[in-house]
Amino acid sequence: MKTSGGGTSPTVTEKILAEGIEEYLGERLLSARPMGGGCIGEVYRVELEGGAPLVAKVDRKSASHLEREAYMLRYLGENSDLPVPQVFHGSETLLLMEYVEGSSHFSDGAERHAAELLAALHAISADAYGHERDTLIGSLDQPNLWTGGWIEFFREQRLLYLARVAHEAGRLPKGDLERIHRLAERLDDYLEEPERPSLVHGDVWSANVLAKGDSITAFLDPAIYHADPEVELAFISLFDSFGDAFFERYAEIRGIRDGFFEERRDLYNLYPLLVHVYFFGGGYLESVRTTLRRLGL
Repeated sequence: MKTSGGGTSPTVTEKILAEGIEEYLGERLLSARPMGGGCIGEVYRVELEGGAPLVAKVDRKSASHLEREAYMLRYLGENSDLPVPQVFHGSETLLLMEYVEGSSHFSDGAERHAAELLAALHAISADAYGHERDTLIGSLDQPNLWTGGWIEFFREQRLLYLARVAHEAGRLPKGDLERIHRLAERLDDYLEEPERPSLVHGDVWSANVLAKGDSITAFLDPAIYHADPEVELAFISLFDSFGDAFFERYAEIRGIRDGFFEERRDLYNLYPLLVHVYFFGGGYLESVRTTLRRLGL
């Protein structure tokens, strides 16, 4: 998409970008090139008259998703040392942020750096589980009502909430919903209360992390809340986003409790699997069923 020259009328997206960049940054838009990825809105690499490229996201639905993404990036930028893109503007329809160089291919050194960064993030605590406001996982609402106990929080605001949402969307059959309810009643048999809540990124998979050489340059598209940090480790393992170098370095810094890899990892991954069932259906439903069978349900 070019915005300079030509005699055609600008599209709605072009107008939102050009007018927003001029209003909030005081610069003129030269061009915008679509980028891959992103569950929320349309994503562009934007070239400005001033020279430095930006990333722009446009959401014409005005569903407050971009505003919440901007909030989460700013929260991490202000309250942690996790590298995230700087946000220049965030509203319901337009998000303007720093363009960060890097790719989603990780050397062992980059994996170790990721472990160090996430271990530091997980050292940031709170008085309860949840967050000061609801956030997002992809483009799906993620409720974060402050809760004193982790098991109760995971039961009500992650497992049962997402199972209900997926069922109401017609993606999770009633029989599977009932099996998840039976699991929820027995969570105390599988989980233990962590020592304290930890701030988590919430959506760490390879496409949401950028690296150059042995250094991580940015974590993207967060889904933050305060949790048992094992939920972060579980999701990382679900799609093999990082390998042994990551887990070995993380364990050196914070340790990984006994039983995580053998049992709790699969249980925690029911949450992202249910998210994927909601968005994509298909084979993810069978992955949910396999996990439930593994847990004796």
